[in-house]
Amino acid sequence: MYYTLLTSGKLYEHLAEIDTSARDMAEYLIKEMARKQGVTEELKARDMLRWVGKMNNIRACADEIVLNDIVYS
Repeated sequence: MYYTLLTSGKLYEHLAEIDTSARDMAEYLIKEMARKQGVTEELKARDMLRWVGKMNNIRACADEIVLNDIVYS
């Protein structure tokens, strides 16, 4: 697949599409996970360290999902 895309001149177009899909999916997952776990701006104002920890965990989970569903497949 790599060689075919490279020789046809469509490799960068394909990579740009994958990148856009991955970023969109990650953004959606982060928003949904934060909403479902109650990670709000109120929590951010009240307990910044807890909010940062939860958001870091959510981002790591979203990144793992995106890597498995889009990048590695």
